[in-house]
Amino acid sequence: MTTVSNPVVVQGDRTLLLEVDHPHYAEARDALAQFAELEKSPEHIHTYRLTPLSLWNAAAAGLSAAAVIASLTRYSRYDLPPNVLADIRDYIGRYGRLKLLRDGADLVLRSDDAALIAEVARHKRTEAFVVERRDEYTLVIDPARRGHIKQALIAIGYPAEDLAGYTDGAALPIALRDITPSGEPFQMRQYQEDAVRAFYADGSPSGGSGVVVLPCGAGKTVVGLGAMAAIGRSTLILSPNTIAVRQWMSELVERTTLTPDQVGEYTGERKDIRPVTVTTYQMLTYRGSEDGVFPHFSLVTGHDWGLIIYDEVHLLPAPIFRITAEIQARRRLGLTATLVREDGREADVFGLIGPKRFDVPWRELERQGWIATAECHEIRVALPEDDRMVYAIAEEREKYRMAAENPTKVTVTRELLQRHADDQVLIIGQYLDQLKDLAQLLNAPLLTGRTNNTQREKLYDQFRQGKIKRLVVSKVANFAVDLPDANVAIQVSGTFGSRQEEAQRLGRLLRPKQDGRPAHFYSIVTRDTRDQEFSANRQLFLTEQGYRYTIDDAEEQGLLVERRAPTRLPAAGERASRGRGARRA
Repeated sequence: MTTVSNPVVVQGDRTLLLEVDHPHYAEARDALAQFAELEKSPEHIHTYRLTPLSLWNAAAAGLSAAAVIASLTRYSRYDLPPNVLADIRDYIGRYGRLKLLRDGADLVLRSDDAALIAEVARHKRTEAFVVERRDEYTLVIDPARRGHIKQALIAIGYPAEDLAGYTDGAALPIALRDITPSGEPFQMRQYQEDAVRAFYADGSPSGGSGVVVLPCGAGKTVVGLGAMAAIGRSTLILSPNTIAVRQWMSELVERTTLTPDQVGEYTGERKDIRPVTVTTYQMLTYRGSEDGVFPHFSLVTGHDWGLIIYDEVHLLPAPIFRITAEIQARRRLGLTATLVREDGREADVFGLIGPKRFDVPWRELERQGWIATAECHEIRVALPEDDRMVYAIAEEREKYRMAAENPTKVTVTRELLQRHADDQVLIIGQYLDQLKDLAQLLNAPLLTGRTNNTQREKLYDQFRQGKIKRLVVSKVANFAVDLPDANVAIQVSGTFGSRQEEAQRLGRLLRPKQDGRPAHFYSIVTRDTRDQEFSANRQLFLTEQGYRYTIDDAEEQGLLVERRAPTRLPAAGERASRGRGARRA
């Protein structure tokens, strides 16, 4: 049946075209986000794609093929192509056709499909993990290779549902406080409770592993605390950096009944192993030489943990995937604002940490008042005329650096700071030389990867207290930094087309403001260059979450008014002449 008034066109190659200006755009977008991936988001038509992984995540979250088809039918302008209907049924039907189970002391892989069991037993990707074929429906699997067989099964298109259960781990009674030591009332929000329930599943084998996706500022840490209280076992928490380690430790003591002597920091500065231990990915992946051993892996494998929490799970480095494949008997909770990985390893997160268990559209939490209202602006500037020829003949990588470091951006940044004189502003960038120049010209503190932890904490604290209102930061501030009063971010450059970084940078602004002010996220982009192309890709995830960038021309918006003669920034062409040695922060 053809319904011309609907906003979605479903095509035979499993792409979905969504009309942005349609009155039902928002509800259709939220529906598609449950089972499709956004690929492109130009002004008028957004392109989604149905992929095996997007449909497997939907299946793991409880969506049936019938529910996906019903949703598409509701919003589709034309009849659904028969091959797309078949693909949806096939891919969703594949999740759980194979089940990992415990049979006494054995780990077994079982299916009602004897032909599928025969295929797995003989497939070159999986046969090495099979100990024996017990019967036509059952394979005995090497229990030490539980994670490896799951990865291999995803690779051949049949993700297993892991119902083999978990090692209990050392008991550790934990409860959430009603009143914090500082005297503030504390209670989990409804969506946080729902996230814990979806992850834990009342302690059944179907729960206990998976990922919770919530925007920055929505309280992912609290979800972690709630999971710890539900499980009541010793816990290892992996986080992005030492600042995040200490924020976790503070929250643990503030919001749970754990005492300070039950919480340990395992970093380069301290190595205390306690019933709850917090460490960094960098610590675990440290080794003395490229082919040396990882001396701190024993922190994961050598202790009786009942739960491992992966904070910012989308950042997992490759060695952590490897060790996670070997600890599948431990409960695993991933926390993130976005499952997007720029290295394409989302399937490894699905297989080794677990499927997506809970997700809420960012704009829904904004409507409920749990995160700040955010307005996103892309401001386009021209490349200086003198640099256009240099840009035209530069190599591709140099083109992006030239466009990203366009000196015109400093004039726009200054004007935006004038317009936001009373706000708490983060100026965020990628290249160290650019950030140093901006910090000097704006008379603002600079925080990069080279800033030691003591100085970082001091600057963050001064910013929180309002003693400083401008802070120039590199990508070290992308993750797990609690700056509740930041309400403006000006992005002058980023990590090429990184969608996850765009989400994290907006996330710095999303904690609700006491006075209800909206947050403003500005991305200054050089027009008709690689900078603009990468910016379009960076914005994909936020577009999927319901954010729309207003696109403004700097000159038309009066943002190129020079209020005072600046100390001269090097032209983009001069920066290019510095060669490939230009540093990134």
